Amino acid sequence: MSQWDFLIPILALLLGVAVTARVMHRRRAAAEPATTPARILFPFIGTELSERALQATLRLAWAEHATVVPAYLATVPLPLALDTPVGRACDEAFSVFEAIEQRAVQLGVPVDARIARGRNVRHALRQLMADVPGANRIVVAASTNGAHDGFGVDDVAWLLRNAGGEVLVIRPDPQAARRATRTRRPGPGAAKWAPAGVMAGAGEGQRRH
Repeated sequence: MSQWDFLIPILALLLGVAVTARVMHRRRAAAEPATTPARILFPFIGTELSERALQATLRLAWAEHATVVPAYLATVPLPLALDTPVGRACDEAFSVFEAIEQRAVQLGVPVDARIARGRNVRHALRQLMADVPGANRIVVAASTNGAHDGFGVDDVAWLLRNAGGEVLVIRPDPQAARRATRTRRPGPGAAKWAPAGVMAGAGEGQRRH
C-alpha cells in the first residue's frame, strides 16, 4: 500500500472540516444583526440655534462616525390632535434644518431631521426618545436668559433624570447673554439688540450621565 493511500483520506477529512467551518461562520454572520450606526439627538425649540451646541454635536458625530438627528420640538395645544399640522412653526423649523444640514455636509456628517410633537417640551422630548431608541447621546443647549436658543433649567433637569443615554448640556456664554440683553440708549424707535442671524451663541458644555 502506497503512502497516497493514507494521505488521501486525511486530506479529504481536513478539506471537509475546513468547508464545514466556513459554512458555519457564514451562517453565524447572517444570523447576527447588522451593527446600527451611532445616532446623536440634537433637539431644539424655536428658530434660534446655539452655535456652540451645534459645533459640539457635529464634532462629536464626526469623531464617532455617527448620524446627527436634529429634532424640532413642536408644541401642540391639548384640544388638537398631536398629528395636527403646525403650519408656520414647521416652516420656520425647516430653515433651521437647512442651516444644520449645510454645516453637516461640510464635515461629511449624515443628518436625519425629525419633528417631535408633544403637549409641552418634555412630552415632545419623551416622544423623540421613543422614536429614536438607538440614540446613545443627546446634546442640548441651555437657554440664554430665557431666550429661545435653548432649554430652561427645569427642562434640562427633567432630561437628565429621564434620558436613557448620555446627555451633553451646553451652557450659555456669559458674554453672549450680556449682548442679547443689552439695549440702546432711550430714543425714538429704540429696540433691543439681539444676536445677528439664526445662530445664537452658547458656551462650554458639561457632560452628564
